[in-house]
Amino acid sequence: MDHAQRTRRGLLIVLSSPSGAGKSTISRKLMQDDPTITMSISATTRPMRPGEVADVDYHFVDDDTFQKLIDTDELAEWAYVFGHRYGSPKEPIKEALKNGRDTLFDIDWQGTQQLEYAFRTDLVRIFILPPSMAVLEQRLVDRGTDKDEVIQFRMRRAAAEIGHWAEYDYVLINDDVDRCTEKVRAIVAAERLRRERQPYLLDFVRNLVEKPN
Repeated sequence: MDHAQRTRRGLLIVLSSPSGAGKSTISRKLMQDDPTITMSISATTRPMRPGEVADVDYHFVDDDTFQKLIDTDELAEWAYVFGHRYGSPKEPIKEALKNGRDTLFDIDWQGTQQLEYAFRTDLVRIFILPPSMAVLEQRLVDRGTDKDEVIQFRMRRAAAEIGHWAEYDYVLINDDVDRCTEKVRAIVAAERLRRERQPYLLDFVRNLVEKPN
């Protein structure tokens, strides 16, 4: 068996964290350094924002279309986030897994639980913690995108989200974004080598034993 035939199964990488803890920055760094990792494109009912591109940033749909996706079981996970629905279509996920491509998900604990139910052995769950709640609040303030009441709402939500940290496979403290990103890269590299993600090994070992020369 030559190297070209050693196609591994794809990996689903979940990064979850409270808003402001750094998962978006880490996701961006991962994809910049490794073009084989692509971000899952979610369907959403929220309006398109300036600068966003349909079917690149999100699949923008109306409420009726989103409900049809739920009713026909076409979503691997979905949830309400800040008054709008977001969900991950199943078919692109299945195609990526089959072709050995890795997919990155920026979703919360609710979406992670649903994704685990649908794709347990293909999933690696990583939770990013801030070094402190004070640092988290300051990061939200420094972004300059939210009003004070929105920041306080995000802080209350953050406390609830952090309560689910123990449901994840890996938990990292983001006190330095570059170091934290390196740890995520190490996790991804190790998870790619797990036995169940290398389906070609069965034939390789059989040939190794039957044709020792």
